[in-house]
This record gives sequence, structure tokens and C-alpha cells, in this order.
Amino acid sequence: MLENKIFEDTKTAFALKSDSELDRAYFLFKMISVQPLVRVGTAVTRFALNAKLPVEKLIRATVFDHFCGGVSVEDCKDTIQKMHTKNVHSVLDFSVEGEEEESLFDAALEKVSNVIDFSEDKKAMPFSVFKPSGFGRFEIFQKVGARKELSTSEEKEWQRIRERFDRVCAQAEAAGIYLLVDAEESWMQDAADRLVEEMMEKYNKERAVVSNTIQCYRWDRLDYVKVLHQDAIKKNYKLGLKIVRGAYMEKERKRADELNYDSPICRDKFETDAHFNAVMSYIFDHLEDIWMFIGSHNEESNYLAIELMRQKEIANNDPRVWFGQLYGMSDHISFNMAAEGYNVAKYLPFGPVKNVMPYLMRRAEENTSVAGQTNRELTLLKKERKRRDD
Repeated sequence: MLENKIFEDTKTAFALKSDSELDRAYFLFKMISVQPLVRVGTAVTRFALNAKLPVEKLIRATVFDHFCGGVSVEDCKDTIQKMHTKNVHSVLDFSVEGEEEESLFDAALEKVSNVIDFSEDKKAMPFSVFKPSGFGRFEIFQKVGARKELSTSEEKEWQRIRERFDRVCAQAEAAGIYLLVDAEESWMQDAADRLVEEMMEKYNKERAVVSNTIQCYRWDRLDYVKVLHQDAIKKNYKLGLKIVRGAYMEKERKRADELNYDSPICRDKFETDAHFNAVMSYIFDHLEDIWMFIGSHNEESNYLAIELMRQKEIANNDPRVWFGQLYGMSDHISFNMAAEGYNVAKYLPFGPVKNVMPYLMRRAEENTSVAGQTNRELTLLKKERKRRDD
């Protein structure tokens, strides 16, 4: 592994943070490190928002502003420009999920379409992203994935979902940007996979316009990637893959236990890490066919990627390899890699405070479940505060 541990450089990592922003980040991660506090805090916040209590200002000034770019695309402009001065790009993410009405799916489509329009010709924003469940009802994806027969109205509903997918894919191709399709729970992912595969075959003839997300905490994903790779070769399209560890572990295991089927999730963190690294290594071995976005907050996996690129003599800025982290997290990875010339992007969520809360709750809960991650953030923030005080 690399001797030069670039992620220790806190001056580069937090160069864009003022002293007060640094203090706020330290305070937030300190709060997140206390599991009972997170559970109580999320429950109270949900209640306060549902009861229309005046808590939005408090949320905006703390957790929202740390993890989100703003309530609108316009709100995000300053953050996008600031990050790009450090060679960190932005993936604007309209982080509203779990809707049920057709009008809201059409509204989400318009939001994604507007982001693509906004991103066109902007070097700081070579991406757009959407979540399949933002474009259609979860139950429809689940039913299609289970290959159950759809009613006439459900067939029409599924067709509208396909048309929403197709519209943003065509728009991304015309705008010259990358379109990332986020992952979902396993019991609706099969249907989403089929749609994304269809879009990749249609739009990825010259470059990887559309990319699917591979959640590597699922033990079957390396085999799936190998099958996809062969399909891309056979049908002559470029495969686009964003690889992540995964976001629904507790929910996946609970459902498997309740319905008495084998959990699709790796047994433990060690197995998940090994599987993630195996998927990443496979893609590095086949970069002639596959474009990759490495979405990881794990330092060792990022160091491994750097080492593999060095061994294979892949340039730091090779356009087939991107690295990404979430806004408000792992700045020591993002900004230090960008400073070394790697292609780096931050996922920058935006949307109305109330609608974005499920995303923010998940961020808080994920950080409590990965104690090492939160402690690492705190250690680095403390180190930078001390450096500035000396």
C-alpha cells in the first residue's frame, strides 16, 4: 500500500471551511457519535416537522447546511463554485424520496431535467443523478422485479416510469454529461436494473452516458457485474458503473429475517470490504469496456484504487475513473485526492428541508452505525482546529 498517506493533510482537506464552519462540523459529528441521541433526535425532528413546529431554521443552520447545498439549484451555486476552485466537482442531487403520486413523480422528473439543463457546459458539474423511486411507485418496481402480472393501469404506470427514465437519459446524452442512477432496496432493484440496462444499451454506444449503481454489500454483485460486462460486449455498448458499499443494510437484514429468506447482504464489514475491492479490481482490469465512479468513504479502498492506478499506469485524471463522496463527509479524501489531480466529485443534495429530512436522517443513522467513520471525522477536525490555533 502507499507510503504517502495523503488523507492526513487536514490543511488541504478543510481549506474551504471557515473557523465557525469547522466548529459546527465538529459539534455535529460529536452529536452523531452518540447513538441514543441520534435516535431521539431523529424522532423528535420528524414529529416537529409533521406538527409544523417552527424548527426549520434550526435544522437549516445545523445539519441541513452541513450535508446539503440548499433548498434550490440557485442556492447551491456558491458551494459548487467554491468546491471547483479546489478541483472538486459537484453532483447535484434532488434528495426527495418515497413519494406516491404521479404529479410528484413528474415534478421530480422536471427537477432532474432542470439540473441537466443547469449542468450543461459547466465544467464544475459533469453529472446529474436520480433515484428510480423518485420516478415511480416502489410497489410497481417491486411487482415488476418479482415478475408478477401487472393490471392494465399498472402497465400504463410502468410505461410512464420507463418514459421518465428515457427522457432524462436522452437529455443527458444531448447535454454531454454523465447520468448516475442511484440504487434501491434489493426487492425493487431487479426492476430498476432492467430499466437501466435498457438505457445503457440505447445511450452508451459512444461513451458511458448512463451508469447503474452497484451496492457491494450484496454478495451477488461481482457476479452481476461480470454478467453485465459480457452483455455490454455482446451488444456493443459502454458499461457505466458507480460502485458503493450500500445504504440499506439493517432494513435488508430485517426483511430477510421476517420473511425467512437468505439475506442478500454480506455477513460482516470485512466481507463487504473484500467484495467492494474485488468489484473495483475487476473493473480496473476491464477499463477498456467500463467507466467507473468509485463512491467510497473508506480510506483503504481509495488507497487501493490509487495503488492499482499506479501499477497499471493509469493517469490520475483518466476520464474513465472518478472518485466521489457525500457533501459534508470525508473532505480529507475528496480534497486531498483532487489536489493530486484525480477526478473527484461531491454528491450535493438539495431540496425543501422537510422533504430532504429522510436523506438527512439516513446520513445521521449511517454515521452512528459506522463508529470508526465518525471518530475519524472528529479526529481530523480536532487536528485541523489545533493546527489553526498553533
